[in-house]
Amino acid sequence: MAEIDTFLLEVLEKRGSDLHFIAGDPPRIRQFGDLQPLRPDKLAMEFVKQALYEIMPKPALDRFEAKDGADFAYTLADHGRFRVNVMRQLNGMGAVFRAIPSKAFTLDELKIPEAVRQMCRANNGLILVTGKTGSGKSTTLAAMIDDINTRVKGHILTIEDPIEFVHHRKSCLISQREIGVHSPSFAAALHSALREDPDVILVGELRDLETMSIAVTAAEMGILVMGTLHTNGAAQTVDRMVNVFPSDKQSHVRTMLSTSLRGVVSQQLLQRIDKQGRVAALEILVNTNASSNLIRQGKLDQLENVMQAGGQFGMRTMDTAIQQLLDARQVTGKEAYKKAINKTKFEALKDVG
Repeated sequence: MAEIDTFLLEVLEKRGSDLHFIAGDPPRIRQFGDLQPLRPDKLAMEFVKQALYEIMPKPALDRFEAKDGADFAYTLADHGRFRVNVMRQLNGMGAVFRAIPSKAFTLDELKIPEAVRQMCRANNGLILVTGKTGSGKSTTLAAMIDDINTRVKGHILTIEDPIEFVHHRKSCLISQREIGVHSPSFAAALHSALREDPDVILVGELRDLETMSIAVTAAEMGILVMGTLHTNGAAQTVDRMVNVFPSDKQSHVRTMLSTSLRGVVSQQLLQRIDKQGRVAALEILVNTNASSNLIRQGKLDQLENVMQAGGQFGMRTMDTAIQQLLDARQVTGKEAYKKAINKTKFEALKDVG
C-alpha cells in the first residue's frame, strides 16, 4: 500500500472531492465545497516527495523532471480513481488529487434537464459544457456519454488529459486516449480521430486555436463533438470560441458555429442547504433560430435575452437556475447570493443562512 493511500481513503470516507497534499502545510480536504485540514500536522518536504515519487508513472515522472509539473490518473484498487496534478512550490513538492467516481452517473441520477438530454440525441454538431475548475463538467459529460453509450450503436472516442471516467462498452465501441501517453496533444489526437470513424468525440479541453478549429470542423463534418471550456456563462463561451481565432477568420467561424453548435451548458456547484453535499445549477443555451441568427451576426451580448425568453426550449440563465434551487429549498439565500451573476436580484437574501 502506497503512503498516499491512507490519506486518499480518508478523503473518500468523508465524501471529499479533493485532497491538497502540499509540503509545509497540513493535508487538506475539500468537503462539500469547503477546504479544511484533514490532519493537524504539517507535511514534511521529504515525506511528500517520497509519497508522490512512489505513485508517479514513468511518463509523468519524466514530464515533472523536465517541466516541474505533471498531470496523471491514479487508481486506488477497489475504491476509485483520482486525477492528480503534481507541481513544485515554495516548500518543496505538492499535489492536488481530484476524486473521480468509480462509474459514471446517469442523466437521471444527476437530474439533468430535458434540454440537455435532447442535445445528446443530436447526430452531429458541437456541445460545450463549461464552468470553472471543480464545477462538475466532467461528471455531466460522462453522464451524457453514458446515455449515448446506452442508446446508440456507434463509436465513441474520448481524448482526455488524463483519462477520468473509464467507460465500458454497452451499445458503443469506446476508445479512450490520454494526452502524453497515447498522443502528444489534443490537436494531434483530434487530427487522428477524424480518420478513426467516430460517431462521437469527447475532447477533455478545448484549450487552443488548433484544437478548437479541428473540433468545429469535425462538427461540420457530421460528427457529434463534446468539449469543455473554463468559461463562466453560455454567452461568454461562444464569445471565447470566436475570439480565439484571428480577426479575419472570425466571421467565418461565427457562421460555422451558428449552424454546428447544438448548445452550451454552463454550470456551478452550490452547497446544499443541509451542508451534506452539493447541487448543480445549470445555465442552458440551445441553438434555436434566434440564437443562430445572433451568433452569425456577432450580437453575442444579446444571447442572454434569448436564454431568458427561451423557456419553452429548455433555456435558462444561471440566475434562473439558482432561483429554482432556492424555490425548491435546496440551497440557502446566502449561498444563492454568493453564486449569483446579478447579485442585486438576491441582495435581500445574502445573510439568510
